[in-house]
Amino acid sequence: MNNLLKKETDTRLRKLQQTISDANADACIITSSVNQFWLCGYIFDGYMLLFPEGDPVLFVKRPAGITDERVIQIRKPEQIPDMLRDADLPLPKRVLIESDLLSYSSVMRLQAALEMPEVINVSGEIRRLRSVKSEYELNQIRESARIHTKVYELIPSLYRRGMTDLELQIEIEREMRLHGSVGIFRSFGENMDIFMGSMLAGDNAQAVSPFDYALGGAGTSPLLPLGANGTKMLPGMTLMVDMAGNYRPWMDDMSRTFAIGEAPDIALKTHQLSIDIVRAIEQSSRVGTPCANLYLMAEEMVKEKGMQRYFMGTRQQAKFIGHGVGLEINEPPVLTPRSREILESGMAIALEPKFVLPGIGPVGIENSYIVHENGLEKITLCEETLIVLS
Repeated sequence: MNNLLKKETDTRLRKLQQTISDANADACIITSSVNQFWLCGYIFDGYMLLFPEGDPVLFVKRPAGITDERVIQIRKPEQIPDMLRDADLPLPKRVLIESDLLSYSSVMRLQAALEMPEVINVSGEIRRLRSVKSEYELNQIRESARIHTKVYELIPSLYRRGMTDLELQIEIEREMRLHGSVGIFRSFGENMDIFMGSMLAGDNAQAVSPFDYALGGAGTSPLLPLGANGTKMLPGMTLMVDMAGNYRPWMDDMSRTFAIGEAPDIALKTHQLSIDIVRAIEQSSRVGTPCANLYLMAEEMVKEKGMQRYFMGTRQQAKFIGHGVGLEINEPPVLTPRSREILESGMAIALEPKFVLPGIGPVGIENSYIVHENGLEKITLCEETLIVLS
């Protein structure tokens, strides 16, 4: 581990240790891959045990041979108490765990293995800590956004007349991998399965989905009813590309809309409304701005244009217009009408006011930003107008 990365992970460990102290807990156990990476710089199958002071202990089942002096190899969690006693370390009685991520059986086994300590959920607090990024993390997001733009700029050259949405998505996915995509769209929470992103063409954008994304899509299988479904892209139809910006561990997010052959007038006007909403939020956002206010501003602009029935879907409308980005694509804060979160310096957010026009398709944009004391830094530097594919 280089010095910069060690400084980063040490800082994050100290923040979590403060959380342990504030909760009057004895320790915190981390098992999820994303939080292990945030705290260690790598992932493993096992348990990170962190006390209010000192270095963590990494109880690792696999892989073998990690070159980290904090590692203790184990086969099962039941070995942890004896290993702690051998190292003259206390057995915790009040433990913070990631209850939002662990299965019930995993929690029960871990609690029994540690001789039944009191367990408290720390998932939300860690997500809050991760929502405010260091300059190192923000630069990772900036780098991802730059590569993301390069890939999107290739889309017109990848399009061929008569293509289906799925055929074009495959070509885009190929370019994503060639440009360094890690090939997975990391998300937090239930009903958030997705592959490398979403492509919605025509009325497929109206298809409702059980997955918790702004727009749905029927998908190609009942096993994953989301996104492209093989729709043939025809003149007068719109296409929204919302593929992952996962070119670095810390991600950006971006959506762009294309018209096939020609752009209907209503599509142009509604797409411009999305851009206008984004501009208004850019001008109104700074540290301390309530996230709910930004949603309500967007909603009011939509009402002024009489476009409520098309806003964030038709048959099933999403009640948010933005979210945090980072190691996962949906970190805090979330821009909803009931949000109690406020913008903080160092947050990275994506704004995505989108519309679905029956008989035409989706329109709108999504940009990523970094929050500073005096406003937003736009890091999605890609053409925003409705681009015609011909």
